[in-house]
Amino acid sequence: MKLISAFAAALALCGRHGTLIAAASIFIGLAVPALAAALKPHLGEAIVAMLTLAFLRVDPDELRRHWTQPGLIATATVWTMLIVPAVLGTVFMALDFEQKMPGLYLMLVLQMSAPGLMSSPALAALLGLDVALTLATLIVATAVTPFTASLFTHVFLGTALASPVIFGFKLFLIIAGCALAAAIIRFIFGQSFVEAQKEAIDGLSVIAMSTFVTAAMEGVFDHFRADPLLVIKLTALAFLLALALIAITAIVFKRAGRARAFAIGLIAGNRNVGLMLAATGFAVPDIAWLYFALAQFPIYLLPHLLKPLAKRLSTDR
Repeated sequence: MKLISAFAAALALCGRHGTLIAAASIFIGLAVPALAAALKPHLGEAIVAMLTLAFLRVDPDELRRHWTQPGLIATATVWTMLIVPAVLGTVFMALDFEQKMPGLYLMLVLQMSAPGLMSSPALAALLGLDVALTLATLIVATAVTPFTASLFTHVFLGTALASPVIFGFKLFLIIAGCALAAAIIRFIFGQSFVEAQKEAIDGLSVIAMSTFVTAAMEGVFDHFRADPLLVIKLTALAFLLALALIAITAIVFKRAGRARAFAIGLIAGNRNVGLMLAATGFAVPDIAWLYFALAQFPIYLLPHLLKPLAKRLSTDR
């Protein structure tokens, strides 16, 4: 009994310091390449675990109460899942990325087509932003991902990836499967039990997230030793894209209130690329994998760097 209590306490502690632990996992993966290599084969399981736990944390009744701003949620979804990918894809094509760096171009298209991170509501809560808006927008964006992602990957990649029907179906199976697993768990154990385990669920999410981030660092250090300039350039590109999307989105949605605009910006700037990789079976070129790994830096470091700004904006609802 004491062992179970200690484990539950450890999970709760992990949940309370989730973003810090996830950020530290980046450097653990870099410092211990053997650990990153050992965890890499389990990336798919980590993604499924994160998605299932995220759906488990969503109380259906609470989500329904969040639909107080359907117009803003719809607009935010259109912006993040249709307008942003269309504009970015056009820019990448205009810069001739497809010919100059086809592997990087592939990953950039996957990134722009992905929904926001499932941890976005938790990040919004940490930063004092509108959790309700973030959660509702994220759920809708994730629901439309099989359709929008298959559209944009087909338009900008053609047959380089897969047919839009097959790719969309794979995404649907992953998302629907995780949502169904969460619903079954909630049905078996009851809503009250799930509510009582919030901190433990958060802790398990952090473990899955840390496994994912650590595994993603596999090979990064070797790449840095072989070509440090390439790693620096790709890291700068990842930060530039994330910051630019957050800033532009915040400006576009300024009329909704600065805090809400910033919350939508976090969804637009931090994309769930791992979900897209899972749908491809992780069969991507080496440089695409390198960029995917480096894209984790802004995802897990920016919430801490932007926290003072978010706190100032949180008074403007």
